Amino acid sequence: MKDTLQAAATQLGLNLSDHQLDQLLAYLALLQKWNKVYNLTAVRDPAQMLSHHLIDSLSALPPLLRHGAPARLMDVGAGGGLPGVVIALCCPSTDVTCVDAVAKKATFIQQVAAELKLPNLHGVHSRVEQLTTEPLGVITSRAFASLVDFTSLTRQHLAPGAVWMAMKGQHPADEIAALPADVEVFHVEQLAVPGLDAQRCIVWMQPR
Repeated sequence: MKDTLQAAATQLGLNLSDHQLDQLLAYLALLQKWNKVYNLTAVRDPAQMLSHHLIDSLSALPPLLRHGAPARLMDVGAGGGLPGVVIALCCPSTDVTCVDAVAKKATFIQQVAAELKLPNLHGVHSRVEQLTTEPLGVITSRAFASLVDFTSLTRQHLAPGAVWMAMKGQHPADEIAALPADVEVFHVEQLAVPGLDAQRCIVWMQPR
């Protein structure tokens, strides 16, 4: 499994240390263990978890790093921590808050932070629109909600000059068309996920 992860990281142009690869696999093991009780993901097979969750989330890192890894990032509707935990593991200088309205999912993130000794990772149980937080440089989501809901629910948390980074499957033309005039889509970036034959993209947005 480590060889597959290393190969995928290399293919994505990521220079991950041996420790980071081990940490990512330790996170995957925690996800499998807690999933039996907490139902964090519908994917049960370890190999599928690796490709559909871990490597899929890793594919967002090169675009994020090109944009400039922010000091503070929020992952909304984080579920089991994808992509938030992966970003926290690979970008230790970025403070990552994973927000979920389901308490047991936020608890799981806290457990991951404790077990993997990640001071830059936080699990918060809240509805994102009710959250009180410092402004953030990037707000991301993966399969959380429509772009309209995602941007309207989180807008108050954006710092000046900050962006939204929405991970999607197919190009969401209808969702983009439904966005209000004061949200600008400045880039739709196609992703190639190693070992995954599926369409993936990132929709980059900012307030006008």
